[in-house]
Amino acid sequence: MYWILLLAIGGILGWLASIVMRTDAQQGILLNIVVGIVGSIVGNFLLGSLLGGGSIGSWPPDPAALLSAFLGAVIMLGAVNLFRRGSVR
Repeated sequence: MYWILLLAIGGILGWLASIVMRTDAQQGILLNIVVGIVGSIVGNFLLGSLLGGGSIGSWPPDPAALLSAFLGAVIMLGAVNLFRRGSVR
């Protein structure tokens, strides 16, 4: 159950991050999910202790964990854009 929630929430957060960074039309659902999951892991690792968040795989998800995962997904999407195009946006 944890992995299913991680995939679903990571995909949604990756999609929302791609909308915020205005790269939604340039990437597919697979990259959205990958960026969302990796960003969630990185965001929870870096910002989880700062925001006091738990895990996004628990039900109901902790709002602080969702916020840190979303910020991590935005950071990861910026890194992907920097690698692919040479600019963050």
